Amino acid sequence: MTGRAAPPGRRRDRLARVAVRLAVAALLLGGLWAGGLAWFAADVPRNAPDPAGAEAQRQTDAVVVLTGGSGRLGTGLELLAAGQAKKLFVSGVYDGVEVQELLKLSRRRPHDMECCITLGYTADSTIGNAYETADWMREQGFRSLRLVTANYHMRRSLLEFHMAMPDMEVIPHPVVAPTVHLADWWMWPGTANLLMNEYNKLLLAYGRYLIGRALGD
Repeated sequence: MTGRAAPPGRRRDRLARVAVRLAVAALLLGGLWAGGLAWFAADVPRNAPDPAGAEAQRQTDAVVVLTGGSGRLGTGLELLAAGQAKKLFVSGVYDGVEVQELLKLSRRRPHDMECCITLGYTADSTIGNAYETADWMREQGFRSLRLVTANYHMRRSLLEFHMAMPDMEVIPHPVVAPTVHLADWWMWPGTANLLMNEYNKLLLAYGRYLIGRALGD
């Protein structure tokens, strides 16, 4: 004997309750996402490290620059010239670019620094930057590095570098991007889109990190 179908009115009530629950869940998730985005934007460093500060004065084995933004290479070269590290590693360089070309673009004399700079050509993402750098650091026998990248990119970079080389010391050295308007960022479409994309990528990176921890990697 087959069961009797629920009356249409009861089915509509059930569907309405499910729809309400889904809407509430979506609102909660959206609120959490928006709150996290506001926290992320507020946490982005507004200023470059103070050259006289204790953190900026600490020497590391290497300076690592992640390509992809203005000011990063120049900052890395300045740190190397100041004796803050033994070598400079530039990760994510376009294939075919040489050290001398980069130095000329940065208006540095090639013979002053060419011996102390290594270029990495394999990375095409932040994950790639981290693992390319980890391989180079281990080849050099280095244990510490100063990481140079854009201020909005720093938190995700630190997380990726921690996953790739948890046994090494990484000191952040954010470069303030002049085109990123962090004050009232929601009023600047370009900055808002950049921060939202970076925040979403950070959430994915945290997801990978948590999964790795759960699996014991």
